[in-house]
Amino acid sequence: MVGSRNFDAAHDSVLLRSLPEDVVESLLSDAVARRHSRGETLFLHGEKAQSIHIVLDGWVKLYRVGPNGNEAVVNVFTRGHSFGEAVAFRGLDYPVSAEAVTDCEILLISARSFVSMMRREPDMCMAVLASTFRHLHELVSQVEQIKAQTGAQRVAEFLLHLCDHDTGNCVVTLPYDKILIAGRLGMKPESLSRAFAKLKPIGVKVARNHASIDDIEALRTYADEDPAAAWNKAL
Repeated sequence: MVGSRNFDAAHDSVLLRSLPEDVVESLLSDAVARRHSRGETLFLHGEKAQSIHIVLDGWVKLYRVGPNGNEAVVNVFTRGHSFGEAVAFRGLDYPVSAEAVTDCEILLISARSFVSMMRREPDMCMAVLASTFRHLHELVSQVEQIKAQTGAQRVAEFLLHLCDHDTGNCVVTLPYDKILIAGRLGMKPESLSRAFAKLKPIGVKVARNHASIDDIEALRTYADEDPAAAWNKAL
């Protein structure tokens, strides 16, 4: 059985938050929490999926390495996010690899136990659908950003998601290194540097792993602009 702190974090995840507490308690009775150091591999592309992963703390990336050796970042997850459900339920091989990009703690839930409980608790099917929809929505949003926004707009959107309020100014901490941020946004590292430079006139200053934002609303307006207008400003 996981500890109370990990239970609360797992229960707050998209996958489990809609389930009754007694169902979650039963589901987590044989779950295992594991700590991973930055750079440590959680699983590799091609390994058989047997567990559902919930991030309790830290950040994890999913990625694939292409035939040319280049790494493509598929997604990045943090506290409350789950991954690996679809392939684990079907006992398939992982189509991606997973790596800790910061020190992190991950909860592993047996897919076999989860499926067995789904047969007894139909409400769990809705929880799985909600989690699957979130994954799909995030992927669609990523494709939309890459297709419809400039690089600087994507960076602006990324910074806005890190803000803890909607107006005024703030300082945010970049959660992982800039190379990974670039990969997550479908950019090359040098393009990310140029994008940060283009945000300076809007009041964004980046120093090491912090970004200060003078006016959150102005940054949001820039991120939401028609791309043609943003491209004209970027010239």
